[in-house]
Amino acid sequence: MSSVVELASQETAREESNNERLDLIHKMGPNTTLTNLDLPSQIFLKAAISLKNQVVEVTWKVSGSADSVIDPTVYTGLLGTAFTCLRSYEVTGDRMDLDLCMEIVDTCANVAPTSSRQVTFLCGRGGTCALGAVVANCRGDHQRRDLYVNLFLELAREKALPVGPEEGGFGMSYELMYGRAGFLWAALFINKHLGQGTIPDDYLLPVVNAVLAGGRAGASDNTSCPLMYRWHGTRYWGAANGLAGILHVLLHFPLSREDGDDVKATLRYMMSNRFPHSGNYPSSEGNPRDKLVQWSHGAAGIAITLCTASQVFPNDREFRDAAIEAGEVVWKSGLVKKVGLADGAAGNAYSFLSLYRLTGEPIYEERAMAFASFLYHNATELVSVGHENGYSLFQGLAGTACLWFDVLVPRTSRFPGYEI
Repeated sequence: MSSVVELASQETAREESNNERLDLIHKMGPNTTLTNLDLPSQIFLKAAISLKNQVVEVTWKVSGSADSVIDPTVYTGLLGTAFTCLRSYEVTGDRMDLDLCMEIVDTCANVAPTSSRQVTFLCGRGGTCALGAVVANCRGDHQRRDLYVNLFLELAREKALPVGPEEGGFGMSYELMYGRAGFLWAALFINKHLGQGTIPDDYLLPVVNAVLAGGRAGASDNTSCPLMYRWHGTRYWGAANGLAGILHVLLHFPLSREDGDDVKATLRYMMSNRFPHSGNYPSSEGNPRDKLVQWSHGAAGIAITLCTASQVFPNDREFRDAAIEAGEVVWKSGLVKKVGLADGAAGNAYSFLSLYRLTGEPIYEERAMAFASFLYHNATELVSVGHENGYSLFQGLAGTACLWFDVLVPRTSRFPGYEI
């Protein structure tokens, strides 16, 4: 596998178009301010474009026919490549990225599983519909946009989504990757880009209420924590399958005073049960293993959730302080030996971008750039050639490409599939 530096040098044939992209980025104003670390922004942009092109080459051009698509998901599959192309378009304005993104989404839509229970953005048809609607809208293709919105509304009619535990509603999980929170996130993504109400509250608020009811039922034996959830029998705390991810989604919806108090009390319960020496968070309830510092099961994902809580509850300073403390954990221990968003250094870097947007402090932009620089020099060495998902968004190099695009515009950066 070529190094990222070598990949960047291979872009000389596209130098003219790259210069046009640089001019566009430089016109974006204060959002592109970068501290002068060891890598100039031009090199990051070049490397991001080059790595995005390699991801497309490996995941799409080699296996992009409908007959050969195995994994049409955002998390580890072709939709992650589509998301990376969309992020490239948002930063560079390259229309070819947008057209390619639409082509990939359409192919995934044709081969995606038809089960109505696969509803999430990261691992289900919710991602296909949401990305399809947003990309079609960007292209001005209103007919295709409406087609994907209507397909999403069909998913929203899945009867298990708004069923509370009192009605036997434990058949569908509640977490972000495979459950109701993942469906709600896909709806938030559509409404952000197409306008509030595109997916009406009549579909969403009953699901929010079911998630809250399920959390209360799951925490019925714990008087200190109002909300708790199980996934495959384990009470996870992380962003992918646990509390942090579910709470993060709930924070984007209007909450009654009682619901808001329960969300805050659950966050306080998590904060009070950090590991005392490291400040890190357990991956699951009662787990004594203090090792995981990542988005999926550790301080990085919880830091982002706490940043959102600080914005939703600005009078509760404790959430801001806890977010900063979680960021310190990531800074001390977050240069992990993987590259992706779920368990790697790319995902960990996004905690600093979140803290930068929250606080405006340049140290967090510098830290994000430091992690991005580490990946610039080491990413391809950390991904074995035979890794099954080595080019995917959440477990591979596509997540690194997204990070490099996002460090160029830190004030508009968003963790893919997690931050709205």
